[in-house]
Amino acid sequence: EVQLVESGGGLVQAGGSLRLSCAASGFTFDDYAIGWFRQAPGKEREGVSCIRSSDGSTYYADSVKGRFTISSDNAKNTVYLQMNSLKPEDTAVYYCAAQKPGLHRIVLITHTMPSHLYDYWGQGAQVTVSS
Repeated sequence: EVQLVESGGGLVQAGGSLRLSCAASGFTFDDYAIGWFRQAPGKEREGVSCIRSSDGSTYYADSVKGRFTISSDNAKNTVYLQMNSLKPEDTAVYYCAAQKPGLHRIVLITHTMPSHLYDYWGQGAQVTVSS
């Protein structure tokens, strides 16, 4: 059974930091890229960052570039999203998702993260940034 389990969300003041974790199981971790999405109330889901664990190649949305860092621990089948200098507009439910094998190049070329490229999704973790 495929599972993606997010953890590490919470409440933090503006300027603070949080680290989200995404623990994956039930599929060959090295074959997939893992992405982080977020969705705020009343807004569309936004692709935030993505990493291909096989070579470490990454993508960041402009809205988080320079503040968020994605990393992968292949031994633990876990992807992390370190979020620094958080802003109130970062408040959202954050989801991790596993991308269909071989499609990470589309993210790198188009600089977008279409959600239809992702096969499996976690349940989400709430991140709230107070002003």
